[in-house]
Amino acid sequence: MRLIMLGPPGAGKGTQAALVSAAHGVPAISTGDIFRANIKNETPLGLQVKEITASGGYVPDEITNAIVRDRLAQEDAAHGFLLDGYPRTTGQVAALDEMLAEAGHALDAVVELTVDTDEVVGRLLARAVEQGRADDTEEVIRERMRLYAEETAPLAAVYRERGLLHRVDGMGSVEEVTGRIEQVLGRVRDAASATDA
Repeated sequence: MRLIMLGPPGAGKGTQAALVSAAHGVPAISTGDIFRANIKNETPLGLQVKEITASGGYVPDEITNAIVRDRLAQEDAAHGFLLDGYPRTTGQVAALDEMLAEAGHALDAVVELTVDTDEVVGRLLARAVEQGRADDTEEVIRERMRLYAEETAPLAAVYRERGLLHRVDGMGSVEEVTGRIEQVLGRVRDAASATDA
């Protein structure tokens, strides 16, 4: 399966991506995790990304596209993947379309987690304290949410037009949300089997 998981910061994408990845035997590829690892190791990319994210901004498309292209070319992603945090802009959608076309692949589904903004801000502030993320102030979190709505939400419209978008309520327990996602993926598999038959 080749999937994208969309949703604002704090929607639980990382948690759900890990669970779906394990259940379906495909790697969960998080651009955020890749960036954080580079920041932690103080690589040139990490230092560049740290400066951008400290102000609540997004990493430029050309950097993100290159990282994703490299990751999708690795052997474990040959038979499927789950992208978490990518694409974030229409430019990244076009780049991903190109990468998939070159490999002769297509997306199976795009899952968008929908959440209550105020509850998510509270969730992220609590996580910031737990994980010692000093850059996650309420101001920065709300700026990320605003940027998400402005830049990333239009991607949902693109994938809706292609018949790939599935909106899933991201509120509730981890198990409840996972169950909703698995119901969607079951329908996607059934539809694909019917088409192949």
